[in-house]
Amino acid sequence: MDQKQDEVSQKSAEKENSRSNWDSPVEFVLSCLNYAIGLGNVWRFPYLCYSNGGGAFLLAYFIMLVLMGTPIFLLELLIGQYSGLGPDMAFRHIAPIFTGLGYCCLLVVFFITVYYMMIVSWTIFYFFASFTKDLGYGRCNHEFNTLGCYSALEEARCSMNETWYAKDCMNTEELCQGFGMVDATNRTYCYNGTADVSIYNLVNRTLASSEYFREYVLGIGDATWENFGGMRWEIFGCLIFSWVVCYLAVLKGVKTSGKVVYFTVLFPYFILTALVIQGAILPGAKDGILLYLRPDWNKLTDVNLWASAASQTFYSFGIACGSLITLASYNNFKNNCIRDAVIVSFTNAFTSVYAGFAIFSMLGYLANQMDLPVEEVADAGPGLAFIAYPEAILRLPASTVWSLMFFFMLFILGLGTQFAGVEAISCSIMDKWTHLRQYKSYINLIICTVCFILAIPMCFSGGVYLFTLMEWNTASWAIMLIGFAEVVAISWCYGCLKFIGHMTHMEMSMRALWKGYWWTSWVIVTPVTLLGIFVFQMVDYSPASYEGYVFPVWADVLGLLIGLTTLVPFIFGLVYVFWRTEHRGKALFQNTTKWGAQGAVADSQWSLTPKEGTE
Repeated sequence: MDQKQDEVSQKSAEKENSRSNWDSPVEFVLSCLNYAIGLGNVWRFPYLCYSNGGGAFLLAYFIMLVLMGTPIFLLELLIGQYSGLGPDMAFRHIAPIFTGLGYCCLLVVFFITVYYMMIVSWTIFYFFASFTKDLGYGRCNHEFNTLGCYSALEEARCSMNETWYAKDCMNTEELCQGFGMVDATNRTYCYNGTADVSIYNLVNRTLASSEYFREYVLGIGDATWENFGGMRWEIFGCLIFSWVVCYLAVLKGVKTSGKVVYFTVLFPYFILTALVIQGAILPGAKDGILLYLRPDWNKLTDVNLWASAASQTFYSFGIACGSLITLASYNNFKNNCIRDAVIVSFTNAFTSVYAGFAIFSMLGYLANQMDLPVEEVADAGPGLAFIAYPEAILRLPASTVWSLMFFFMLFILGLGTQFAGVEAISCSIMDKWTHLRQYKSYINLIICTVCFILAIPMCFSGGVYLFTLMEWNTASWAIMLIGFAEVVAISWCYGCLKFIGHMTHMEMSMRALWKGYWWTSWVIVTPVTLLGIFVFQMVDYSPASYEGYVFPVWADVLGLLIGLTTLVPFIFGLVYVFWRTEHRGKALFQNTTKWGAQGAVADSQWSLTPKEGTE
């Protein structure tokens, strides 16, 4: 009897300490989509596209997708699925010289997980604000609004000879006289004696949604780096709420989050479709869409455009962060991840482009209403999505319902990315110390708590400056260097042909044309492209800024240190290998005895042979 109980206890312990797996290939694909398709598609992609010439950026993005995005995406899936390991353990087994590379990935995903939750917090703030009268962000009757605040809802209340200015319907004749002119036949124009002049060229107008985001949500006011302002308690509360929900979703790892993704992946397309249709039928939408689709060929010579396109490819695909390696490590060994990579890559790109139609059609409409060029309607910064999307929602019937659904959509999109980030960090911890797998929920709790604490400074009035600094220095040049090292580790050190052979071992059949594409990408095109963009980016480096506010030198130094911190583990890994192991010369670039297919890696202990006399 006691022996049977011992056997049951032993099996139970083994189950607790074993790695989880996806219940089906569909769950894995949806989880990859849930991770890759996030706020980067509907928030970051449109504002980068808007600030880099519309169609020119779109073209550069698709080129980067083919040259870098899809090849690195598949590379990471293959590493995770073949080895069944997280990024830190996988790279140390691939070649000792890359011992620290996995930790570089983890530091990047850690930093992104910290600041990314701030965007999620902004979305939940808007969600709760949607319960207020007139949605809050569509009116100019708040204390924080300026005299130049413009609201289409307020303008609609004005009579034919009036226009909205200085928080009231002002007689056009009086307004024109204030500038030494007379009113024209059109209520939005003044006559200067020779020609009609748009009122919008005479007064400095700002969208109500823009002032709402800047002055109420962020509470920037006069905040600077030196005068960081006070705590935005509403944002602080939203941050707590967001991390609590995230923790509950990843409570038991992929067994929990794998079920959540069925809803979180599909629901956003319903909302985006409604916004695209609504935006397309508004007057002036055509001008915005033309800016979006028509490339400015001169822009294609701008190095910053290509750097932004490469950065967005990394950001939206979530590559070089370790999360994809982690997600794929839970796969069945014979899962066809080539198919999965192609599906996720192009669905991800389609979603970015689709969301862009919603943004640019609305920008075209706002330009039509304000009599401005599309390029001058709003600031091309991180807050663009929180300006253009709300303006579209205000024009939908039952706008309160749509507002609730839209910001709930953004909330779950953001959480989807966070799931994979938290999972990547916890997976690495539990791969190193396997006995901790039975305490998975506690590990996740600690990770969520630490990330929450580190994000608190971004809840202050000047917090958006710290947010911008972190995004500027982790989601651009640093992450591209790590991506370069990943490709070099496999294609130049481990051996690209050997790696392609593993695909056959996992029973993934492909034609010679596809083999040629993957080999050429991994060995030549992807690493050369990454290195070239990094060099040009450093030569033409511009410091971080927000809405024209150029950060002080010490803040730029802080940002560079944040970026460089993600590369420090690589140096430490090299030092450790030379100091504690016998690996020298060619052995530094060859896989260790513990590298192999899932199940072939006996344990998670340190795989390098220590020097005699060391532990």
